[in-house]
Amino acid sequence: MRIIAGQWRGRPLLAPAGAATRPTADRVREALFSMLASRLGSFEGLRVADFFSGTGALGLEALSRGAAHCTFVEQDRAALDALRRNVTTLGAAADIRAQPVSSLAASAVAADLMLFDPPYQSGGCGALLERLTRLGWAAPGAWASVETAVDEPVSAGGWAVDAERVYGKAKLTLLRRDDAE
Repeated sequence: MRIIAGQWRGRPLLAPAGAATRPTADRVREALFSMLASRLGSFEGLRVADFFSGTGALGLEALSRGAAHCTFVEQDRAALDALRRNVTTLGAAADIRAQPVSSLAASAVAADLMLFDPPYQSGGCGALLERLTRLGWAAPGAWASVETAVDEPVSAGGWAVDAERVYGKAKLTLLRRDDAE
């Protein structure tokens, strides 16, 4: 597993052994960031939140492409070890929160881009996105990406689904915060 583009292009990422962490496949990550680039134009200066971050591949890809900062949230000890090593090796501008996403408190700084890669079939990502939005994690006009199993629906109040794409067993859903609500 490697960074696909940007300043760290080609740099390898560590992943924990075993099946507890399911890193996003390179082709799915490449598709996601292509979709995001066509909507955002640039990642320059963005604040990113990578939830269920595992190895940090999604947030680190955004940082490699110019994002200003990323907050990573992960609770699995082996994944946290790999994440910390990846952040340190790359010298990434990051904050790592070792806790469940569901226990996050209010955020003083909102993210422009929220990346969710929860365990497949865990459900509830829409409700979690709504909660985090109420807690100040989502900036006005923010984007969210949710990777799920193909058959998992994704919707959240205050967010409009912009696109859904299927890649093998994975489905990517892009949502845009609806500031009219």
